[in-house]
Amino acid sequence: MKVAILGTGGIGLATAAWLAHHGHVPVLWSPSGAGTRELAAGESLRYSGKIEGECRPEVASSAAGAVADADVILVAVPGNGHRTVMEAAAPHIRPGQVVIINSLCSLSALYLSRLLAERGVEVPIATWGTTVLTARRRSGTEVAIMTVRTSLHVATLPVSQAAVGLGICRTLFGDRFIEQSDVLATSLININPVAHLGLALGNLTRMERGENWPQYHYMTDSVSRLITTLDHERLAVAGAFALTIHPIEEHFHRSFDVPMTDLAEIARTIHARRGGPPGPTSLDTRFILEDVPYGLVFAEAVGRIAGVDTSVHSAAITLVSAIWGRDFRAENDLLPVLGLDGLSKDELLQRARHGWPAGKA
Repeated sequence: MKVAILGTGGIGLATAAWLAHHGHVPVLWSPSGAGTRELAAGESLRYSGKIEGECRPEVASSAAGAVADADVILVAVPGNGHRTVMEAAAPHIRPGQVVIINSLCSLSALYLSRLLAERGVEVPIATWGTTVLTARRRSGTEVAIMTVRTSLHVATLPVSQAAVGLGICRTLFGDRFIEQSDVLATSLININPVAHLGLALGNLTRMERGENWPQYHYMTDSVSRLITTLDHERLAVAGAFALTIHPIEEHFHRSFDVPMTDLAEIARTIHARRGGPPGPTSLDTRFILEDVPYGLVFAEAVGRIAGVDTSVHSAAITLVSAIWGRDFRAENDLLPVLGLDGLSKDELLQRARHGWPAGKA
């Protein structure tokens, strides 16, 4: 299959490598153009780790060129890039294509649904709760693939196209997907925002001083208590919508095959087995800049609709906004265009299952 990959960070390059390695045709598009400069000049993409080799992915100079004759369009940018990339690609998406969002945050699938509805187009939008791969971009021509997850959750918008979305995901990435009820579930299922917030606050000065610190070693008892408290609020928000999502301990159990104990003990086990990865060495980190506005702020907004107490989320958002000197609630550029504040619980669920309503584009 021909797959347009929108984004050329570690996940974008790793996805291109995975697809080429398994007989598909990846087409890379870098929103800035910088991410594909060397590949566009004819250099090969080298990949190592869980799979090894090199490939020559196609390179597109525009979103239109990437999407034009693709069977699948895969969004592979951080949450703060979803809106921009979707606005660039949406005018060129046509019936018969399938979109995959890797991974979903802040109901961005619903925004894409709105953009397509404005053109009278509906396509299956498959959303993942996290990424299939974890990877590090070594350079513009080299990527290390560190993890291939054995299972992850997928939901498709609209739910009537769930079989199509699931089938495409399995064709491209294997039989590792667990179906979720809707895209609200896959928006809330990612544990990164709560884990990263706890790690960042607990190791703030290490980040600020540029120190080398292995994440799981510093997911101490006190840091784990904060993370677990945030996670309980995340689960309560999901439960208010009758969504079944797994707790953070189960995430680590599935990802790293560790016993289902308390979080601090899980962290000690993972550190003993594999050491790192190293934590951020700067305050300019996605642990805060992406995960707070597109994870915690989103959960706070949805919790408000559901009438769920997310006071620790709210306190954490306010605290890190003061520390970083910026208003993270204002930095989520998806919430204003989704208009969630005026919705009831039932209306939000309807949109999360059926897409943008006809006549409201």
